[in-house]
Amino acid sequence: MHVTRIENAKPYEAPGHFDMVGLRLQGFDASPSENFWTGLSHFLPGGGAGSSASPVEKVYVVLSGEITVITDDGETVLGPMDSCLLAAGERREIINRSNAPASMLVLMSYPDKAGSGR
Repeated sequence: MHVTRIENAKPYEAPGHFDMVGLRLQGFDASPSENFWTGLSHFLPGGGAGSSASPVEKVYVVLSGEITVITDDGETVLGPMDSCLLAAGERREIINRSNAPASMLVLMSYPDKAGSGR
């Protein structure tokens, strides 16, 4: 077992994100996870991520606040404990349209090997 305590989680830069602080919980330099990584994203009011798609599927789980996820199919507001799965290659945009901070877990396989290791 590998434990990452929140006080030891390291921030990471997420390309295309703004008014957001990401913390690496598992994977990459946080743990020896071979198939996926987990991050914790804290979005300020008005914070988000520009339109982009990743080569691997990802799961978002909102822990607190509200996050609006916009895809080619429309937009959905996710509240606490709501989650969504975005398919590999699915374009998305994220925005916190509320006046309160929002926190979200992000789970993704490694992009270089699409889930078969790092």
